[in-house]
Amino acid sequence: MQSCEISADSTDDPLSSGLRRKRQPRIVVIGAGLAGLSAAKALLESGFTDVTILEATDRIGGRVQSVKLGHATFELGATWIHGSHGNPVYHLAEDNGLLEETTDGERSVGRISLYSKNGVAYHLTNNGQRIPKDVVEEFSDLYNEVYNLTQEFFQRGKPVNAESQNSVGVFTRDVVRKRVKADPDDTEAVKRLKLAMIQQYLKVESCESSSHSMDEVSLSEFGEWTEIPGAHHIIPCGFIKIVEILARSIPESVIQLRKPVKCIHWNQSVSKEIERVADHNSDLPEEDKGSDVFVECEDCEFIPADHVIVTVSLGVLKKRHESLFHPRLPEEKVMAIEKLGINTTDKIFLEFEEPFWSSECNSIQFVWEDEAESESLTYPEELWYKKICSFDVLYPPERYGYVLSGWICGEEALIMEKCDDETVAETCTEMLRKFTGNPNIPKPRRILRSSWGSNPNFRGSYSYTQVGSSGADVEKLAKPLPYAESSKTAPMQVMFSGEATHRKYYSTTHGAVLSGQREAAHLIEMYQDLLQ
Repeated sequence: MQSCEISADSTDDPLSSGLRRKRQPRIVVIGAGLAGLSAAKALLESGFTDVTILEATDRIGGRVQSVKLGHATFELGATWIHGSHGNPVYHLAEDNGLLEETTDGERSVGRISLYSKNGVAYHLTNNGQRIPKDVVEEFSDLYNEVYNLTQEFFQRGKPVNAESQNSVGVFTRDVVRKRVKADPDDTEAVKRLKLAMIQQYLKVESCESSSHSMDEVSLSEFGEWTEIPGAHHIIPCGFIKIVEILARSIPESVIQLRKPVKCIHWNQSVSKEIERVADHNSDLPEEDKGSDVFVECEDCEFIPADHVIVTVSLGVLKKRHESLFHPRLPEEKVMAIEKLGINTTDKIFLEFEEPFWSSECNSIQFVWEDEAESESLTYPEELWYKKICSFDVLYPPERYGYVLSGWICGEEALIMEKCDDETVAETCTEMLRKFTGNPNIPKPRRILRSSWGSNPNFRGSYSYTQVGSSGADVEKLAKPLPYAESSKTAPMQVMFSGEATHRKYYSTTHGAVLSGQREAAHLIEMYQDLLQ
């Protein structure tokens, strides 16, 4: 345990008496993901010497998890660098030579990224038929046109009508359906195919947003998410290399793995319970028991701190905010946590001995014809597989072998996570046989899949603005505790970082990195005289 001389004097001045004596502030970062590592790296490089990172799991990286199988690296979590111009993750990758083996096909400029922009997406129906390419292109143009309309409500301040229920899904489904049905040039059969494609495209969109359904994503706020210009890039050697670069300048002693946090006691809330347990914590000096903040770990260790940077996911905050903070969080912050959305997007990797798909095929998109008039994208538990929107072909095969990457999101992803590998592999194989019309597709030789929703350390993949929430809620989530009238007088005992706290770049790796740097910058400014 780290300990320094400390004063128990109560004061609203963030530079309390102990710190005026030029003592280095004790900073505890909770979580060794991109946000936590970025914050710690910036602090240490600025001259802070008493920084500790507490990580609940046995690895660093958080929602970046690269798995090496044979010669290939597969991403269970973050996969793409979204945009390049001014993107700190892109610059880390480029400056460290991580993109040298990235092929031209892996530099996608499309809105929805595939593993390769080469080739063609095959849209297949549950009757084993491929939808003609010209029909797909016509529908895709229409869908993208309506998608652009969804951006205008925020970007141009357009009012949202009651019919849309302020929902991206409801609005998109309604507008696209009306336009498809009104097209005088299409036959009834083509119209029905296009109507069925609406649900498939919305499933893809849900995986992109990590929502259960696009019906849950706020129409009025959807356009605030900002795309960084430039191509999307894949890191062939693994996204985990970005994590390793951030951790390179952080001494090993700073990071404590397998150190889950039970409660953050802030605002000098040293209760009798703390004192009772602390009596058994022989490393805790008597003078430290008056600290403004204590981080209580699951192993009963209490770590005194001047500042704590919380980088846990929104999913963890939703599940644990009542017990994770003492005293409890202000109602404004609780409301922000409850309003903002997070759900699960999972990947299912299937490795085959030989490809059963054509060389031009870059993805297999599942279009259920019986969903042409469907409103809901929620399925009975036994039909969870209907939420799998597609399988992308990993490219190039010289690197990955013959591997497909499936996508599933929402409550159905959680059901998938409960199944064993054999069941998921068999179910996916049956789907592929059904949609390709090829009953001879063999079962995959290997399966690898993520489980972000059921993992208690994440409880979801990434955040989105749920119906009823706004960018203001993101700002409230990021606001440090205790509240103060001015940031210059804020004690900043408990600070918040992570992708969900970045108003423009939520859900992204660069949003996570920038949020960690943002919180570090607040402390660097606060202690600039001490650091000189």
